[in-house]
Amino acid sequence: MTVRLFLCGDVMTGRGIDQVLLRPSDPQLHEPYTKSALDYVRLAEETNGPIPRRVEPSYIWGEALEELERVAPAARIVNLETAVTSSDAWEAKGINYRMSPANVSCLTAARIDCCALANNHVLDWGAAGLAETLDTLHAAGIHTSGAGRAAEEADAPAALELPGDGRVLVVSLAAPTSGVPQPWAAHAGHPGVAYLKDLSARTVQRIAEKVAAERRPGDLVVASLHWGSNWGYEVSPEEQRFAHDLVDAGIDVVHGHSSHHAKGIEVFRGKLILYGCGDLINDYEGIGGHEEFRGDLGLMYFPSLDGSGALAGLRMTATRMRRFRLERAPEADAGWLREMLEREGRRFGTGATLLPDGRLELRF
Repeated sequence: MTVRLFLCGDVMTGRGIDQVLLRPSDPQLHEPYTKSALDYVRLAEETNGPIPRRVEPSYIWGEALEELERVAPAARIVNLETAVTSSDAWEAKGINYRMSPANVSCLTAARIDCCALANNHVLDWGAAGLAETLDTLHAAGIHTSGAGRAAEEADAPAALELPGDGRVLVVSLAAPTSGVPQPWAAHAGHPGVAYLKDLSARTVQRIAEKVAAERRPGDLVVASLHWGSNWGYEVSPEEQRFAHDLVDAGIDVVHGHSSHHAKGIEVFRGKLILYGCGDLINDYEGIGGHEEFRGDLGLMYFPSLDGSGALAGLRMTATRMRRFRLERAPEADAGWLREMLEREGRRFGTGATLLPDGRLELRF
C-alpha cells in the first residue's frame, strides 16, 4: 500500500495577496521600497492585467484545486511564509509579510493539513503576531510545526492522521542561511522557531530523538527545512551531508524550501530529498530581476511512499502564477522545468520526464 502526499514550497499569502482577498489587513508596509501592499497589486496588474478584488478564498489556488482533487493526496503540507495576524508590532527587518486572520479560509479552501512555520517571516509581526498565527491556524483545524510559544511547542512534530491507519509526522526547522535571525530561536519560556544553529551530526541526533519520542510503528516522517539563499541552484556539500544524515536517522522525506525557484532532487537510500521546492504562491508578479530562474513557475509535488517510507514514485504538476492565481503551466514552461530538473538532478542521479498530459515524473 502506498501513501501519496502533497508538498510544495513557500505559500506567501501576505502583502499583495492579502489585499485582494475578502477581508484584507491594513495595507501599510515598512519596506524601503514601498509603504503600501497595494503597490504589489498594481505591479502585478501592470504585468498581467486586472486582478479582481474581494475574491473568494479559493481564487488564489485557481487550477491547482482541480489538481488536488484529481490526485487526492492523503496529506497536504505547505511552508506558510506569512504571519496570520492583525498585530501592528512589526519587526524592523526590511520586509514583513502579514495576512489578515479573517482570510485564513484561503488555506482551508485548499484543505491544507499542515503548515510548516519555521521560516524567516513567521515572526515578522513579533511574538504577538506569532501567537495569533498559531491560534488562528489551529482554530481553522490546520496543524502546525516549527514555531511556538516556547521550544517545546516549536520542536514538536505535527501528527497528521492517515485514512485507515498510520500518521505522517512533520518536523519543521529553519537554518540561518535562509535569513532567520538567531534571536528568533525558540527556547524555554521564549517564543520562536525551531532553529538549526548548525548542520552537525549532533543536531541530527537531537532531531532524531524528538521524532523518536513521538513516532509509532507505521508512521512516516517529513522533515521540512527552510534553508539556503533565495536564488541559485547550488546545494552545498554540508547540506547534502545533512540531508543524508537525516535519512540515515529515520527521516522518510526531506522537504526543502527557501529558494524562490525549484532546485534539483535526490533519492538517497530510497528516500526523497527535495533540496528546494520553490515558491508556489507569492505576490512577485512585476518585480524585476533573476528572470533566468523563472520564479513565476512552480511545482506541486505528489510523492508516493511505500509502507517503509521509500519513494515509490514522484509526479509533479507545473504551475504558473498569473494575476495572483495559479494556473497549469503551458507545455513550453513545463518543458523548461523538465530541462532544469534534468540538469540539476544529474549530479544526484535523477532526471525528469514530461508526460503526454503535461505533468512531470521523476526518474531515479
